[in-house]
Amino acid sequence: LIAELVRRHVAITSTLPLRAATVQRLAGPPDGQPVVQPAVLEAMAPSVRDAYLAWSIRPGSAEAAKRQDAMLRRDMELQRAFVDAGGLLLAGPDPVGIGGVIPGFGDQREIELLVEAGFSPVQAIRIATLNGATFLGRQDRIGTIAVGKNADLVVMKGDPAAHISDMENVEIVFKDGVAYDTRKLLDSVRGRYGEY
Repeated sequence: LIAELVRRHVAITSTLPLRAATVQRLAGPPDGQPVVQPAVLEAMAPSVRDAYLAWSIRPGSAEAAKRQDAMLRRDMELQRAFVDAGGLLLAGPDPVGIGGVIPGFGDQREIELLVEAGFSPVQAIRIATLNGATFLGRQDRIGTIAVGKNADLVVMKGDPAAHISDMENVEIVFKDGVAYDTRKLLDSVRGRYGEY
């Protein structure tokens, strides 16, 4: 199947965060606490947050957690094999709120899980940036940092190429060359994700 996908130039999208959240829920939250960043909970509309918190503490079985973890590990192996065979892997966490996977934060978690899957931090970042641009045929304008390209990027404290967890230390976001303060962006969506 992988050879056929590569031969036909079919890209696939990694959506690891939701499965990882399911594994964490079934295994039980550590100390009864949600496993998402506090900023994720803050961004959720109250009804979405309540649904997530209720979901996150539902009891699971060790057997179900083990089964889901095996499927997560298998997904990771297949994604590595696909890339090793020359396939174009994209990152898209499917941020619908289920399992605490929401836009932005879900993308960060996706990159962290790609590293957990065995990709280097630089490979994982490239999968989440350049590969999407390549798939869209826009790699000459977006996807990497270079003179003449659109200035859409994030500035982080730390070095995610060395420590992928530094992905969570976003200080400034640039969109179309305009800088946005991270705290102000988060404040602007506080309690609104999933609101209708």
